[in-house]
Amino acid sequence: MKHDENEGGFISHLAELRKRLIHSFIFLIIFFIGCYFFAEHLYGFLVDPFAQAVKNDGTDRRLIFTALQETFLTYLKISFFTAFFVTCPFILTQIWKFIAPGLYKHEKVAILPYLILTPVLFFLGGMLVYYLIMPLAIKFFLSFESTGISTNLPIQLEAKVNEYLSLVMKLIFAFGISFQLPVVLSLLARIGVVDSDFLKKRRKYVVVIIFAAAALLTPPDPITQIGLAIPLLILYELSIFSVKFIENKKFKDSNA
Repeated sequence: MKHDENEGGFISHLAELRKRLIHSFIFLIIFFIGCYFFAEHLYGFLVDPFAQAVKNDGTDRRLIFTALQETFLTYLKISFFTAFFVTCPFILTQIWKFIAPGLYKHEKVAILPYLILTPVLFFLGGMLVYYLIMPLAIKFFLSFESTGISTNLPIQLEAKVNEYLSLVMKLIFAFGISFQLPVVLSLLARIGVVDSDFLKKRRKYVVVIIFAAAALLTPPDPITQIGLAIPLLILYELSIFSVKFIENKKFKDSNA
């Protein structure tokens, strides 16, 4: 009898998970279709850092595509990327609705802020890329253009639509994921894997790891690498304060 009850509970959990996944998928598809109708406007928004960086350089600029399907596939990628970005809070809400019934009240209070903080940090990472990193990186790469005085052949950028927008989306995703560092470290602190002393003692190793990760996640230029590494170092220091706060709260609760 107990075995049947356990099996029934497991099946009900799977059914609930299936329902939440279906809801998330439907919501994502609906937004994907909606975003595709505005794909050209979304493209204009993502390409604006490039347009602003080259606006006054006295050169006729354009983005090109070299395959018939390239622009169409690029619009599909933009639509899916935007739809996922917009529906991320809804997906996290579905995850919360799935796990919340099995949590105690104090566990709900502990986890809920992370579900709110995760999309906020991702959004901040994306804003940093769009408004600061990309304009600086574009100007850095364009500085390697040549008028052809010394080479007898000018070197001028003719960026491909797909390659440019793939770079922008890759950077937004890389920065957004990297900005989850405080969430990850705080959760590890709550389950006792790390503490503030551990993080402080290994600060010098973390600096090396962060710069190595920045080199892997970004193009091979100092602007984007430093642009990712410095915010991560700041977030790491903030994580130490967050972990210390969690430790103090646990200590107060244990003595209460």
